[in-house]
Amino acid sequence: MTTGQLIRDFRLKKGLTQEDLSESTGLSVRTIQRIEKDEVVARAFTLQNIADALDIEFNLLNNSIDDSTSESDVKEAKVWLPLLHLSGLFLFLLPPIIIWILKRDEIVKMREHGIDVINFQLSMWIIMVPCGILAFLLITIPVIIFMGFFSTVIIVMNTFKVINNQPYKYPMSIKFLKS
Repeated sequence: MTTGQLIRDFRLKKGLTQEDLSESTGLSVRTIQRIEKDEVVARAFTLQNIADALDIEFNLLNNSIDDSTSESDVKEAKVWLPLLHLSGLFLFLLPPIIIWILKRDEIVKMREHGIDVINFQLSMWIIMVPCGILAFLLITIPVIIFMGFFSTVIIVMNTFKVINNQPYKYPMSIKFLKS
């Protein structure tokens, strides 16, 4: 679960609206909305204000390390999660599936990251395969080149976001697998 989802869940459990949380934290309603939608990464000071307003511990909102996670588990996740995202480079579907199957029960957040990566890979395949079949039409060649470049850029950007413990997003992704 992302930090934004946690904040939303805690806010709703307390029966607060986004406006109520905005007033008690001094943040704008738009900022609260963007944080809850994971459009922005909230700074530690902002998270502390939100935690205070929701009467919860700051550690609950800091999703980099949770109390039940050991240091070795965190180190392992910092290796495997970026590797999972990077393994989809060049639209090879098998490496992300293998990593996800082997590590989904061992590593925190591997399940949700794996689902996102595999959904993105399947979505890109749905676009690329028909274009490859129709490659004899000159119009599909630029589409193939663009989609290859697009997916590579998205994969590399999301890998760096995962390394830096930031929220990531795969655009144009059909939800074949659900969380």
